[in-house]
Amino acid sequence: MLLSPEILQKLTQIVGESFIFTDQETRNHYGHDETEDYVFPPNVVLKPANAKEISQILKLANEYKIPTTPIGARTGLSGGALSIYEGIGLSMERLNKILEIDEQNLQITVEPAVITQVLREAVSEKGLFYPVDPSSMGSCWIGGNIAENSGGARAVKYGVTKDYVLNLEVVLPNGEIIWTGANTLKNSTGYNLTQLMVGSEGTLGVITKAVLKLLPKNNHNVLMMVPFYKAHEACEAVSAIFRAGIVPSALEFMERDAIDWTVRFVEGISVTIKPEHQAHLLIEVDGNYPEILMQEAERILSVVEQFEIDEVLFADTEDQKNALWKMRRAVGEAVKSNSIYKEEDTVVPRYVLPELLSGIKRIGEKYGFKSVCYGHAGDGNLHVNIIKADMTDDNWNTQVPIGIREIFELTVSLKGTLSGEHGIGYVQKNFMDIAFSKVHLELMERIKHVFDPNNILNPGKIFPDEL
Repeated sequence: MLLSPEILQKLTQIVGESFIFTDQETRNHYGHDETEDYVFPPNVVLKPANAKEISQILKLANEYKIPTTPIGARTGLSGGALSIYEGIGLSMERLNKILEIDEQNLQITVEPAVITQVLREAVSEKGLFYPVDPSSMGSCWIGGNIAENSGGARAVKYGVTKDYVLNLEVVLPNGEIIWTGANTLKNSTGYNLTQLMVGSEGTLGVITKAVLKLLPKNNHNVLMMVPFYKAHEACEAVSAIFRAGIVPSALEFMERDAIDWTVRFVEGISVTIKPEHQAHLLIEVDGNYPEILMQEAERILSVVEQFEIDEVLFADTEDQKNALWKMRRAVGEAVKSNSIYKEEDTVVPRYVLPELLSGIKRIGEKYGFKSVCYGHAGDGNLHVNIIKADMTDDNWNTQVPIGIREIFELTVSLKGTLSGEHGIGYVQKNFMDIAFSKVHLELMERIKHVFDPNNILNPGKIFPDEL
């Protein structure tokens, strides 16, 4: 859509001439995230400074029915920040302050553009811990984490973003500013609007402040990497570890190709992978008492030794631990550097991970594509990277979507669902009928309509094109 000079002038009056952009280069820059090669430039990019300016922008957008897309760090993998109907691209980058670290109540108040790793380091200096650690934590923002209900490696023990959000300041699509809850650990006062906002992918309101729960920091951890000769046995071992009464702080699965590609992609990583190794588990336990951690590590070792494994690597130094985590966190980038790809974000109960993995491989053979799988196996979250390699464009565009639908149908049949942490956004919305009935989807659409009757805020996301 085209924005009239009159509207552009009104927007300029709100944010100032230095923070409104209509040039093609800037629009293209803010028109993409990390989702494949999609680019959907907004007509105008705005960089407001605070909730008041965002309120004025949304009032204007609501009045003239202008699509408005909140834009964070653009690290998303589901197209949630793409301005698919053009309109206003609302960059949140200037709202980037840590406002308060409350050491008495173990809480932190932040604006949405605070980088997740910056937050984690800031509270760590005070002996506190924010556990949510997406692979992109060095660049992703807290606001985007909340919008997508991000997880990460340590979700298996500590939970995901929703478990740490106490209260949110939100600008509604009509411009009203509200706080959704209270800065308390318990709250049974009416509907839980805070949790409704978490994971809503910028479709119900624009988050401008967040109050997050913190934990005391653990001082010690033990990290091991276990090579398996059979990938399905690596998956079987995941459930076996928990059934043995151990809850690791992280339990990550990586197929052989994932590690091979990453070692070649990232400098400074020296990991020996034998040709017969099919998969690895990266397992961490943490706490404050080293002797207890070693006991837990020995129990884990006794579990994995029931399977066909090679020599287990124990990371002896911080440098070794950092190198292993660097390798795990770089897998997505390494896969992307090797080939055009599509990434799916399946999640199932952890006991059926072997069935999911074997089913994915079977579907790939059926439709002629290769997949590289890795992810947060401890909570059943398997990232499926579908590789184009030498597939023809025609097969890539026609056969792969059918295969993806079958992967999601398999996932749901195993009592799982479409996304564990990446969200639905633009690219998965037309698979929502697999996970939800028409009644479910209509209920969600009604909630959207209550908050946003003119459908201006991040339209074209989550809901299928046809119900």
